[in-house]
Order: sequence, then structure tokens, then C-alpha cells
Amino acid sequence: MKRVVGVGGVFFKARDPEALRAWYQRHLGFPLEPWGGAVFRWQTPERPEPDGATVWSLFDADATYFAPSSAPFMINYRVADLTALLAALRAEGCDVDERTEVSEQGSFGWVMDPEGNRVELWEPPAGDG
Repeated sequence: MKRVVGVGGVFFKARDPEALRAWYQRHLGFPLEPWGGAVFRWQTPERPEPDGATVWSLFDADATYFAPSSAPFMINYRVADLTALLAALRAEGCDVDERTEVSEQGSFGWVMDPEGNRVELWEPPAGDG
């Protein structure tokens, strides 16, 4: 079974998300979207068809989305089969969140790594590269 097949997103907390977004846009050229984050498409001139993307987004410093982790960041990993992977992680004794989410963006599940970092697992919706 395939497990992680790519990085879906990088999320971290900021004391002043607006100012930090502006810094990343101005100094590093991040292509900010109207919702405040950036989407980096996996394509090249040699392979122009989109084959997925990696999202970058900031959260307020007091956001609880990463809980129960106290880390100021969370990595989202793209997976091929979320249901199978979560079952395998549970069977291996990992600390897997019982909750999952399904939306138009795909399916999401979470696991805590041994150092207490919340890891988000994302299966894109069918047809999303």
C-alpha cells in the first residue's frame, strides 16, 4: 500500500498573519490567493498539465486547529488511500484521531507523531491529479 505520496501543505502560526503574508509575498514572491494562502502547482513547461499542488497558509497564533499539538506548525501530507492508511496506522499502535473530514477539498485525517506534532493526512478528491 502506498502511504504518503507528496506534501499537500505547510501551515504555521503567526503573531501577525497579515504582515507575515505581505512579507512572504513581497520578499519571496509568494502568489497569495484571495483567501490568504498560496498554492504552488506541480507543473513545469515540459509537463504543463497540473498534477496536484502544495498549499502554504498561516494561522493566527492562538488557533486551535493544530491541537492537541502545541507545535506552531503542521504539515499536510498527500496520501493515496486515507481509509487504508488510517487503519494501518491504528494497527501499528499510532495515536490516530478518531475524527475525519470529507469536503469538496477531499478527505482529511490526523495522526500524532512520537514528538507530539499533529500530522494532517489528505486524500484529494477523485480527479484531482
